[in-house]
Amino acid sequence: MTAFTPLAIGPHIVQPPVVLAPMAGITNAPFRTLCREFSGGKGLFVSEMITTRALVERNEKTMQLIRFDETEKPRSIQLYGVDPVTVGKAVRMIVDEDLADHIDLNFGCPVPKVTRKGGGSALPYKRPLLRAILNEAVGNAGDLPVTMKMRKGIDDDHITYLDAGRIAVEEGVTAIALHGRTAAQHYGGTADWDAIARLKEHVPEIPVLGNGDIWSADDALRMMRETGCDGVVVGRGCLGRPWLFGDLVAGFEGTGAYAAPGLRVVADAMVRHARLLGEWLGDEARGVIDFRKHVAWYLKGFSVGSEMRKTLAVTSSLDELRAQLSELDLDQPWPVGADGPRGRTSGNNRVVLPDGWLKDPYDCSGVSEDAELDTSGG
Repeated sequence: MTAFTPLAIGPHIVQPPVVLAPMAGITNAPFRTLCREFSGGKGLFVSEMITTRALVERNEKTMQLIRFDETEKPRSIQLYGVDPVTVGKAVRMIVDEDLADHIDLNFGCPVPKVTRKGGGSALPYKRPLLRAILNEAVGNAGDLPVTMKMRKGIDDDHITYLDAGRIAVEEGVTAIALHGRTAAQHYGGTADWDAIARLKEHVPEIPVLGNGDIWSADDALRMMRETGCDGVVVGRGCLGRPWLFGDLVAGFEGTGAYAAPGLRVVADAMVRHARLLGEWLGDEARGVIDFRKHVAWYLKGFSVGSEMRKTLAVTSSLDELRAQLSELDLDQPWPVGADGPRGRTSGNNRVVLPDGWLKDPYDCSGVSEDAELDTSGG
């Protein structure tokens, strides 16, 4: 088995070199807790996207999203911002108030409400703006490492990742994660792992992490071997499958077989996930309602039936959730094929951008602090 070097994110050693990708509405404290428990505390688990404007304004929802469990070390926050000054203020607030140990910057989100403001995966096209944001972030971060996550570019005619990688190195970014798709692809098609390899060759000074189409621990190991990247970022592959992080530890350390939980174990994990959400939100019903989005992911491949799936998707208490799950054939083994793609897999092929965004990659006059989103978490 190939031995992989531990991943260094500033002073933080991540071994195995595995990172939970920030996902809006998913990677909150309860889900991070589950993933961390299955991994034995190994890996890096990043918060869902935090909007810099909302953080600086101390938006109530945002302040809840940045609450970390006392067992979370290091504490990792992903920030989204378009205005360099606001990003700088948010980073300084994190440092001054000891809110996190690591800051990741979002330049990869393809969602229209983000790109239409010039943010996320649209932003690296404006090279001076990207540089200004990175300069403010790193300059205000003190000893905290600053990393960034990005895509290949806006579309095949507007590829930005190599320029963005070089700018990141010059501005003092600690590591870069690349999702091997353009914004236009959204989550469709196949991730371009060759681009991850090219970025690693282009910026050998800092760690490069690969992201895209990692559905199993074997996929992660294969990406590392084929691209030479320094670590992997796992997103949709762990939806309804937090034990994937245990598999990743087993795969990298060569310590045993991968998890293939039967429905009884999966059902127990579902109830625990819902309970943790209720405790985090301070209301059991709200927790179970928030959990509904996870039901289909957990039950993928199991013989459940359409009516029961609909019933489970409208539960509103833990007792109700337990009762419905108890009616299933809980002796079912892990389904063949359930390790494959999950979550959104379709492409979009259209990126919503500000008017005239693509006319000049160096003209940033159309971007103002008004482009900042005022809510966090998607």
